[in-house]
Order: sequence, then C-alpha cells, then structure tokens
Amino acid sequence: MVRAGKHGLMDMLHLSDGPRVESTRPWIGILAVILAAFISTLSSRLTNFGVADISGALGASFDERAWITTSFSAAQMLMGPLAVWLGMVFGPRRVLLAGSITFGFAELLLPMCRELDGFLALHFVAGLGSGTFVPLAIGVVVRNLPRNLWPLGISVYAMNLELSLNIAATLEGWHLDHGGWQWIFWQNLPLTLALIACVYFGIPREPIKQDVKGKGDYWGMAFAGLGFALLYAALDQGNRLDWASSGLVVGLLLGGGLLIAAFTVHGYRNPNAFIDFGFLIQRNILPLLLLLIIARLLVLSSNFIVPQFLTQVAGFRPQQVGQILLWVALPQFLIGPCVGIVLRYIDARILMAVGMSLILIACLVASELTSAWSESDFIPSMLLQAVGQTMVLTSLIYYTVRHLNPVLVITFGAVIQTARLLGGELASALVQSYARISTQIHSNLLGAHVMTGDASVIERLSGFSHGPLARFGVTDTSNSVRGVGMLANQVREQAQTLAYSDAFLLAAATAVIGIAIIAMLRSAPS
Repeated sequence: MVRAGKHGLMDMLHLSDGPRVESTRPWIGILAVILAAFISTLSSRLTNFGVADISGALGASFDERAWITTSFSAAQMLMGPLAVWLGMVFGPRRVLLAGSITFGFAELLLPMCRELDGFLALHFVAGLGSGTFVPLAIGVVVRNLPRNLWPLGISVYAMNLELSLNIAATLEGWHLDHGGWQWIFWQNLPLTLALIACVYFGIPREPIKQDVKGKGDYWGMAFAGLGFALLYAALDQGNRLDWASSGLVVGLLLGGGLLIAAFTVHGYRNPNAFIDFGFLIQRNILPLLLLLIIARLLVLSSNFIVPQFLTQVAGFRPQQVGQILLWVALPQFLIGPCVGIVLRYIDARILMAVGMSLILIACLVASELTSAWSESDFIPSMLLQAVGQTMVLTSLIYYTVRHLNPVLVITFGAVIQTARLLGGELASALVQSYARISTQIHSNLLGAHVMTGDASVIERLSGFSHGPLARFGVTDTSNSVRGVGMLANQVREQAQTLAYSDAFLLAAATAVIGIAIIAMLRSAPS
C-alpha cells in the first residue's frame, strides 16, 4: 500500500485530494477490464493445459517443460510492483497500452521459436507484458468509472477470472483438434488488439507526473518483485523436486524469503516507501487479504481436483475435462452481472457468507465421489461452486475497495496480483501435497488388507482369471500375473479416489474458516 505520510508518495503524486478521472465511455472501460483479466488468466491456464504438446514441439524433457509455466507467472509477479508505480506516474492508459503491445508481439513470436531457451525468454517477456493487466484493472474500474458502476465493473472483473480459469481446457482441446498447439498463443492476438482498442478509447489520458518520474522507491520495488517471483518459482517446482530434498527449491525459498524480509525492513525505515505497512493493521484489511488467499484455495476444488480425478481415475483425456469445467465457466455470464446488481442493495458481507456457504455445500457433495463417478456426477456441485465462487470473489474485492483511498486503490491491484498468483500457487502446492500424501496413506491402508491367501483376494483374482483375461486365451501363469496387476491398479484407483475425497473435505474445512472470518468483519468505512 502506498505510504501516506507527510513526505510520502501520496503527497508527491498529488492524488489524494485531486478529482477522479472518469471515462466519457465507461462501458468501453469496463470491456477493457474484462479483456485484461480474461487474457492474463487464460494465457497461464492454457499454457498449463497444453504444456505437454508445447514441450513435444520443443523437444523438451519432463523436467525442462516444468519451467514453461513457471517462467510466465514468475514474470507477472516480478512486474506487479513496477506496474503500480508506472501506472501512478504515467497513468494506467499508457502502461496498459505498452504492456499489451509487448505481450502481443511475444505471443506472435512464441510458436515460431523451436529452441527451449529462446522460448522461455519470450514467454518471460509475455509474462512481463501481461503482468501490467491485473494490477491496473481494479484501478481503472474505481478511478475511471462512475461510482454507481463500481459493483458492475468489479463483478465482470471477477466473472472473467472464473471464466478464463475454467474455459481453458475446452479451448486447448479445440486448438489441438483444428489448428495445432501454436494457436494456444496466436489466439491471444485478436484479444490483445481488442484490448488495445478498448484501452485507447475507454480509459482517459492522464498527464505524466514529471516531478516524480525519477523518485520511485526502486529498491522496494526490486525487493518485492524479485522476492515474490522467487517464492512463486519455489512453490511451482516444489512438488516436482520434493521440496527440502532439492537444493534449488531450498535456495529459491531462502532467496525469496530474504528479499521479502529486506523489503519489509526497507518499507518500515524509508519514509518514501511505496508500501505503507501500517495500512495492513487497519480495520478489516488483514482478514480480507486472508480471505483472498482462502478464495484462491477454494477455486482449486473445481478447476484442479475435478480435472485430476477425471484424468487419473476416470481415464478422461485432458480435452474431455473441459466439458465439465464449462459448468463453472458458462454460468458466469449470468451470475456475474446479477451479483454486481445485488451488491448495490445488500451488504457485501452477506453475499460473501452466502457464497462461502454454497462452496461448503458443493465441496461436501463432491466429497461423496466414488471411482465410478463421471462428469455428469459433478454437475450439481459444480453449479453450486460456480455461483458461490463468483459471489465470494466479487463481494470480497468490492468490500475491500471500500476501505481504500484513491492512491491505495491503484496499489491494491498489486495485492490482487500477489494474492491471485502467489496465494493460488501456495494453495495449489498445499492441495497437491495433501492429495499425494493422502494417496500414499490410503494405498498403504488398502494394501494392508490385500493379503495372500485371503478368501476375498482369491475370489477377486479368480474373477480376473475367468473374466476379461480368459477371453483372450491368456495362459494360467501370465493370467495370474496380469490379474495381480489388475488388482493393484484397482487399489491405486481407490486410493486416489479416497485422496480426492479428502481434498474436497479439506476445501470444505477451509470454507468453514472463511465463514468464521467473514462473521468477524466489521462494517466498512463510510
């Protein structure tokens, strides 16, 4: 948060008592926010789904391809603090135009690069460009739109975060079937051109603050950007490299932690620091930031656990998973605007509590899954999840914005960026580690009941021997060996099913914590 002291950045920027710069074309401004949020999240999600095809074209190994998604999101983390400063000095319009052009050129060139190092460098540049989108989007809504349009602008912003997260699997499958992996990146070109047009015509030009161009808190921005980027990379690679067993992960965690510590000390000692840590202890702020991270963990119950179950247990191809995620994505067109309208008349805390309760119910319903479940069995819980997530995220952002002054609104975008990426990655690492350990525990417990000579085991193996294997004329010896393999596969599937059921229960417990935090929130400042 920007410091508001006597000689702080707010006074330097002359924003605290100046008039808001409202757009003369507010609907075009809202469309710019929609596209910015949509492109930023969709790009990362699409690359994640298509990483196997991308790495195949590049000739990258499994370990090498893991850095494809990391390079993009780590660059977004790095850009967050700098984007806030640039937006305050040069105005969001100029920064968003520069970021859009940078992102568009990188996305154009990426499919033409067939060498891994060059691809990672271009992907990092694309992340830097798109790293300006989310930090400045909320500032555009609040500073450039009439106050009566704030709830609607924030609702479409939240709606598109949900939409882009859950439509990526369908788009990736369609691109592979009709055009090839290159369109994972080239599809962003028309979207970026539309974003440039909306920013140019919908966001007003602001004068450059020449008197403070060279007076930025560059050390603070460097500490924060690099520190959060290193922590993100550690979290993204931790499960693959087994956390403390990897010197690289430990080094990234230590380096990121030291930089964040330096950033904190610098912020307290420097009167012109771009972050005011005193703001964090003001009314409701810390609980609201915690709720942002909880909201990101709960999103994983729909766009991570369900796809993992369908691919690993039900045997779905990644492209088929997109069909079930559409049950979260498509209702957003109706849910998002409705939540924005209701927010004008009902306390945001009530909507947050209702949305969190719907997510709780959805997670409890989904926790009853069995290994026989398919996509249709998830539809009731996914619909509840779709409504609940949009209500929580929209109400949460709107309620937080009501605590901010004009300058803090701009920098709150950097907080959203950090919570969205780092909080999401922290939640992802937690859920993945929890599911992996839970699978191991259930596998050991189930395996302990599969004993040689046990009547039920003999009956099951006999069923395999005289069932599917016998029809192919397999000999008794090989029949017995393959029967044991089939039994082991059933144990593995059941262990994974129980683990994903536990993951839904973990999400449900997190939703209960979220409801308790919401109940303790005090009213927002007038």
